[in-house]
Amino acid sequence: MTDFKGRREIDVLVLSDIHLGTYGCHAKELVSYLKTIKPKVIILNGDIIDIWQFSKNYFPKSHLKVVKQIIRFASKGVPVHYITGNHDELLRRFVGFKLGNLSIENKLILELDGKKAWVFHGDVFDVTMQHAKWLTKLGAIGYDTLILLNRFTNFILEKTGREKISLSKKIKNSVKKAVKFINDFEQICADIAIAKKYDYVVCGHIHHPEIKTISNEDGNVIYLNSGDWIENLTALEYNKGQWSIYKHDQANTVEVSEEDELSHLNNKDLFQLLIKEINHDHEYQE
Repeated sequence: MTDFKGRREIDVLVLSDIHLGTYGCHAKELVSYLKTIKPKVIILNGDIIDIWQFSKNYFPKSHLKVVKQIIRFASKGVPVHYITGNHDELLRRFVGFKLGNLSIENKLILELDGKKAWVFHGDVFDVTMQHAKWLTKLGAIGYDTLILLNRFTNFILEKTGREKISLSKKIKNSVKKAVKFINDFEQICADIAIAKKYDYVVCGHIHHPEIKTISNEDGNVIYLNSGDWIENLTALEYNKGQWSIYKHDQANTVEVSEEDELSHLNNKDLFQLLIKEINHDHEYQE
């Protein structure tokens, strides 16, 4: 196991909307990023494993490597806060559960250099989630299909020497209701955070990386969103009193071997491998 020497140090790492178990997840790129950093605290801010679509038994070894990297951080003494989202909402029944340095939570209040950060996924402010969950799940399936289509399109564009595109971003940016939803989401989160006297509000859910100050008549707050690892390949990093958005350059990704990428695991095999990895890291600590 690596001892993390020579890696870039980060005080706090925030990841959200990884959607392990879906075709759109950029697991190889995320593993490549994780192998370059040494975080002191990790916050997994929801939709890490896409339980909604997990039944299709799609879980390549590259996805498993993401889980193993996080387990290894925890085994090295790094606190890992798993905050539940809507796609992994089944884990909400385990809120309060702790295993070593890993804990499952619905929200988190973090003290950062004398300031308070309020961290939660954000689906609680999604009206569609609250009143038409079936529509949201249907949309998730359509979104995954669009991502597959986008990858095929970009493969053709790359072969012909043309620039890649993001179909989902183009659709979001061209639909006024989608833009309004993002703006409304950010304002609602900020308004509540200001009322609660927090300095930062940290969310995920809408796949839109952002750092900005939002104000109302009662004050202001710094709103942050970690984005996702489907389209944007982004994370939030807090270091030496400053927040920044990390955006992964796919050109710097170390390729996963063909065997790792094409070998898929069913749920039983995945569970057994996870238990084996947890036991291995526990033995290593002892």
